[in-house]
Amino acid sequence: MLDALGIDTRAEHIYRMLLQHADWGVAELAASLSLSEAEVRAALDRLSELSLLRPSATEHTRLHPVSPELAMESLLARQQAELLAQQQKLETSRAAAAQLIADWVGFQPLTDSPGVETLVGVDRIRDRLAELSRHIDSEVMAFVPDAPDAQNIESAKPLDASLLSRGVRMRTLYPESVRNNPAGTDYANWLAAMGGEVRTTPDIPVRMTVMDRRVAILPVYGENSGHSAVLLTGDGTLTALCALFDLAWDRADPLGTARTRDERGLTSQERETLRLLEHGHTDEAIAKRLGISTRTTRRIVAGVMDTLGARSRFQAGALASQRGWLATPVPPHTRNDTP
Repeated sequence: MLDALGIDTRAEHIYRMLLQHADWGVAELAASLSLSEAEVRAALDRLSELSLLRPSATEHTRLHPVSPELAMESLLARQQAELLAQQQKLETSRAAAAQLIADWVGFQPLTDSPGVETLVGVDRIRDRLAELSRHIDSEVMAFVPDAPDAQNIESAKPLDASLLSRGVRMRTLYPESVRNNPAGTDYANWLAAMGGEVRTTPDIPVRMTVMDRRVAILPVYGENSGHSAVLLTGDGTLTALCALFDLAWDRADPLGTARTRDERGLTSQERETLRLLEHGHTDEAIAKRLGISTRTTRRIVAGVMDTLGARSRFQAGALASQRGWLATPVPPHTRNDTP
């Protein structure tokens, strides 16, 4: 009955028996349950390990059963912590796998293979996107690592309007630096007014557009997205890339709202800065990764160092990791900072 909590049938019977006869010892339990004393001792060890038994306050050689209310609360909390740790491990693995695939795509030669179509030149890329958009049924997901300029916005609006008018769900992730870009925020607000969804996150891993979770387009060269791109249709690749997007989307902040702080008082941008500090990145590298100025980066670094009481940049990252601030993101509460 309690197997899901790590208590086998024999240990459960002994625990129930001790709740009724707290003064019983090994011999009485063995006789009552037709078990050997070795079997009883093994079960008692397991119950002690799970904190269902504790030494008696009056007889230190005797074990006393913890009340079921406290015992079950402790077991459920322990199991929840294990599940959260396992979920975090799974999410990290998925993200790492997706990032590996995205990086691998960027280094492939410009030759087609099963599940891969090469598009060379910005005109060819735009034409193929327009062609594919006519067959989109339900959803478009996009990673956009930089704020769009006026020319790109004007060329994108007709296609966006057409998709949204057909009821296609559009989700776009921008870096947080877009909040400081008037053209970018105006475009995001236009998308939202038309029914699209826009969020921001500290770091965009790769430029990418995914349509109906069946087709993805990524640039071959990240710094020059108009040079060439690959169109991917392989199931395994799409599964990983969609998982990467979903993970980033769930942790992102809606554009147009105040950026939320977690229970430790950190924004998502500050958490990402700490993660990069832990890996030894310079202010310049962090600024480029987050799409912000070096001056802003230095201000953020100084703030998180002060929050942690760290004397150096590396120590700030190490302390954040040791305290579990980076391993398991915590849900934001109602405290906000200004966008």
